Amino acid sequence: MAVIRVTGAWVGLLSDWLDREGVEARSVRAALARWSSEENVPVPVWRQMLAEAIALVPGQVAPELAIGAGVLPRHVGVLGYLVLAADTLGEAMLAYQRYETLFYGTRLAEVELLGREAEIRWPPAEQELGQQADGVAIAALVTFLRRQLDDSPPPSGISFMESVDDAAAHAYEAFFGCPIRWQDSHVRVRFPVEYLAIPMPRRDPALRAVLDRQAQALLRALPEASAVERQLQQVLLRLLAEGEPTLARAAEAMHMSPRTLQRKLASHGLSWQQWLDRSREQLARQYLDDPSLALTDVALLLGFSEQSAFTRAFRRWTGCSPGRFRRVSATEALRQEAP
Repeated sequence: MAVIRVTGAWVGLLSDWLDREGVEARSVRAALARWSSEENVPVPVWRQMLAEAIALVPGQVAPELAIGAGVLPRHVGVLGYLVLAADTLGEAMLAYQRYETLFYGTRLAEVELLGREAEIRWPPAEQELGQQADGVAIAALVTFLRRQLDDSPPPSGISFMESVDDAAAHAYEAFFGCPIRWQDSHVRVRFPVEYLAIPMPRRDPALRAVLDRQAQALLRALPEASAVERQLQQVLLRLLAEGEPTLARAAEAMHMSPRTLQRKLASHGLSWQQWLDRSREQLARQYLDDPSLALTDVALLLGFSEQSAFTRAFRRWTGCSPGRFRRVSATEALRQEAP
């Protein structure tokens, strides 16, 4: 069985819920503040903070669902950015599976087509999250997808490995809008297979803002871009997420020959490699300003297989390391905020 953890950005879900409930919770908030800046939060720590916070708001039925429903891009870090690179719900599910290790520290999710349904499931782990934490995670996953779609269809079924009382079971069915199975061998979410082709229009305002910042960063790499070149910028985001930012793949995605794409870049006085480096540098500056992204996340988003390769490239572009750039930027931001 795999040993899992969660990220510091994820515990912000609990802080935000306490804010919405108007609960002071000094001891819990102190623990949340302690762990929010960490890349790795042990599962027992997350479970304890979650249980302590929920105990401070008695009388609520299945409060874990309300906690998960407050999910924002900053809580999921790199996965929020990767959703932006997905054209369909199916691609979004595969992106989650591919990069889940950045969130849980290991790869757990399995995606399978089962007749007329597609299933994403999570097997037992060495340190189980427990029903409260599983409820938060699945509520956040479904909420995140709902926000991207008009008239988002409900899952066809959801399973959990534990059980809850009757009142909570009714709350789960009402929240997810589908049958819930309890005491299963896996946590599961199922969708009709035709849902996988649903386009992801990216309607979440916060994700829209992220996408806009990405577009602005890429425009700085290729000013006065034409419509075709703006298409290339969006193609690049997907290729970077897949770790395959090559001229041949970009040209194929744009239904043109590599030579034609080279000519378009040459009209700006750039080779493919020069434009790729400039685009990566501009995106890196944006990502480093986002505290929810670890340096390993930034390297992944830029299509580097290792953080060390990203660090070397960033030094070549800017003359300093990514870590130093982030510290200097944070200090400068604080200085500007000071009265």
